[in-house]
Amino acid sequence: MNGVPEDLIVYEIAVVVPKRNLNEENKGYDCVEFLVNEFRNVGLIVERVLGLSDEFIKLAAPLETLGRVAAKMQMKKTTHIGIDLQFEWEDIKAFVRQPDGSLFSWCERFQCYRHLIYEIVNKKNSVVTLKFDGKEIQWEAGESLLQRLELEGIVKQVFPLHDEIKRKKLLRSWALNWWDFTAQPIDEIYAYFGTKIAVYFAFLGMYTRWMIFPATFGLILQLIDFGSLKLLVFPAFFISVVLWAVLFFQFWKRKNSALSARWHLNFSVSTSEGYKLSGREWNSLQPPLELVKNSGIDKTKEKEALQRYEWFGYLKRFRNDVIIILSIICLQLPFELAYAHLYEVLKSDMVKFGLTVVYLLVIQYFTKIGGKISIRLIKHENNENTEYQADSLVYKVFGLYFMQSYIGVFYHALLHRNFMTLRQVLIQRLILYEVLENLVENSLPYLKYSYKKYRAVRNKKKCEKGLIGKIQFATRVEKEYLKPTYSASISEELEDGLFDDFLELALQFGMIMMFACAFPLAFAFSALNNIAEMRTDALKLLAMLRRPVPRAAATIGAWLNIFQFLILMSICTNSALLVWLYDQEGKWKLEPGLAAILVMEHVLLLIKFGFSRFVPEEPAWVRAKRMKNATQAQDMCSKQLLRTISGREKAFGGYIRRKKPVGTNKTQ
Repeated sequence: MNGVPEDLIVYEIAVVVPKRNLNEENKGYDCVEFLVNEFRNVGLIVERVLGLSDEFIKLAAPLETLGRVAAKMQMKKTTHIGIDLQFEWEDIKAFVRQPDGSLFSWCERFQCYRHLIYEIVNKKNSVVTLKFDGKEIQWEAGESLLQRLELEGIVKQVFPLHDEIKRKKLLRSWALNWWDFTAQPIDEIYAYFGTKIAVYFAFLGMYTRWMIFPATFGLILQLIDFGSLKLLVFPAFFISVVLWAVLFFQFWKRKNSALSARWHLNFSVSTSEGYKLSGREWNSLQPPLELVKNSGIDKTKEKEALQRYEWFGYLKRFRNDVIIILSIICLQLPFELAYAHLYEVLKSDMVKFGLTVVYLLVIQYFTKIGGKISIRLIKHENNENTEYQADSLVYKVFGLYFMQSYIGVFYHALLHRNFMTLRQVLIQRLILYEVLENLVENSLPYLKYSYKKYRAVRNKKKCEKGLIGKIQFATRVEKEYLKPTYSASISEELEDGLFDDFLELALQFGMIMMFACAFPLAFAFSALNNIAEMRTDALKLLAMLRRPVPRAAATIGAWLNIFQFLILMSICTNSALLVWLYDQEGKWKLEPGLAAILVMEHVLLLIKFGFSRFVPEEPAWVRAKRMKNATQAQDMCSKQLLRTISGREKAFGGYIRRKKPVGTNKTQ
């Protein structure tokens, strides 16, 4: 389990409850004692740890317990012949194991744990009365025990625990391994953190390696004075950068496909609420089960109902997108332009600094409001699951950040029309932003953790007056509890910390691509920043934060479309920059290259869309494996169907005739 021998106990889930003193005679009536006994009854291994002010119930599950609950959940897993079948514990040898040797991935194990602890329900027909510190709790029939205790405030939190063996190994081989700049143990990251985080680091590593080419080219342009040849060198740099970006994303799709095949992600396990509550999820093209059941007699009405449901879902999404776009244009765009204009008009540096502080505070408030509005709109959309809802949120919120990040740069570029001024603005927005962002995202978790430790020690001293000496946390599980969660700055409801990490990459990519001709050296700075980003993000996940809840999405989702959009924007913006060619005074002018640049822009747009055909998104070996698996599945289904029709069944390598019902005439 979890990359170590499966007979070794690894505690992976912790349940936090308040610490209390129990009399021996009241022990059997205590709801926490009752909860622990129920955990043991469903096959979990339980260890109880006392902290300063709370008690921690650590949970582990033997392989058989996980296997039987996976079969109960009708979980699909890949078999050795490449077909995804419903898992059965008795046929365990037929299913493929993970790259680290374990039977279940971290995403699958987490699903099993949630099912085990949240499916402890009151199976009696009457209400069960439990007690907690003299308070009676009514556990209704059919109600989840853990959810009831969470509503009563008795169960404070349920969170995943770090596995110390795997964590220390990853610290040595990944977070603290600075010798090989871009090497990462992706399979170990996948086994420990799950699919989504592993895909992010695979993308970040490949993005950083590919950036070596434009970073070297940009450094050459910065160090060498090409004189009059710069009129040809800058367009050549721009063309090469666009081709680099298009090729990178095509080859990333190939790598993503190869990773999915290696991790057997043909059938992705969902970690959303829909799976936990109902066992399946419905997308926007699939109507609710009630609609399908109620319409089956009249085919015309059934077709009309399904079409109405489908198009109504599309219209709701279109309405929400229009609301967000109009809000950005009517509210945020004037505000951003007003700030950029005031920044240029003001003369005092102190006043400019104060204006910038006010601006940063206001945009944070705007972004939070925009995130809350977006979440309310998303709840009324017919999205497939929480991953689709998260993608919808990413699109909407990125529009806010896009306006905040780039409108000021566009304004300065059009106002001054000077490369030197534009470079100064890009340096301020890009380099300073990245440095400050790294400082904040790595120091803030430590400050939060230190403050929580201080509060816990202070509360302990208040409760036990006269306590002398230094109070230390003796258990690691309590330290994990005090660490911050890997959450998003915009919305913890639909997104985790990957939103901020991907947002930082997207804003960086847009800045260096859309103004590549004005500041080629930005690629070198971004490459250095990303090398440090890989190690600091790894250290943050392994040492500063709790173990994140796994997400099973096998791609970067909406961010891929955002990166593709930024490539198109870069073609337009760099073409506009090159329209104004250098003259003797360093100003921009309109002639003589307008026609050539317009032709170049159209050619690059054709190349952008043409490379999707030139470079396949799926490697040949993945495609061959998929086709082979599909052929095997078709052959097996055909043979099984033929045996069923002919009345024969194959069992243990031989054929057995079905027995005829008793009383059947033999001559028939």
